[in-house]
Amino acid sequence: MPDLDPATAALLTVECQNGVVGEESALPELAKEARDSGMLARVAALVDAARGAGVQVLHAVAERRPDGLGANSNARLFRAAGRLPVRQLTGSRAVEVAAPIVVAERDMVVRRLHGLSPMAGTDLDALLRNLGIRTLVVTGVSSNIAIPNTVFDAVNLGYQVVVPADAIAGVPASCTAEVIRNSLALVAAITTAEDLLKQWTPAA
Repeated sequence: MPDLDPATAALLTVECQNGVVGEESALPELAKEARDSGMLARVAALVDAARGAGVQVLHAVAERRPDGLGANSNARLFRAAGRLPVRQLTGSRAVEVAAPIVVAERDMVVRRLHGLSPMAGTDLDALLRNLGIRTLVVTGVSSNIAIPNTVFDAVNLGYQVVVPADAIAGVPASCTAEVIRNSLALVAAITTAEDLLKQWTPAA
């Protein structure tokens, strides 16, 4: 397990927003899996524990302008997203971080208008470096696309990456275990939310 010193570690939530994992999600199957699996509750618990331990928390949100300017259209996924009944429009409730995750004043929210990863073409890398972060704990959705992209980008940029296997989700649910075993475990340290909570929660 990489060093989780609060001075050099950060926790990132990926696309844990109302329009993705909330009750009015554009992707109801993914939202149901995030809730029913306990993933969303575990992410919320990790956020609270990380904050209490002095670990910087960041939230990565995907959104788009109402006019769609700057958004990708070079893949079926992007074109389908533009036709969904719930759109991740800037300033709307859909791009607010979803309950039960709480955003605190010291948290940082990083927004993107394009692409598949919060590390590409955003301020995230610069913010992490300015904060002195060397280890990134990645949580959220989806294990099919955004999570692997985030992990690979972070590793390529020189970060140590930790993935709590039960704090990410995708559909079908079986995909998550396969992605972890065959891809993420090759480049990141795989752990559980419980193990991280033990490290970040003071002994009674």
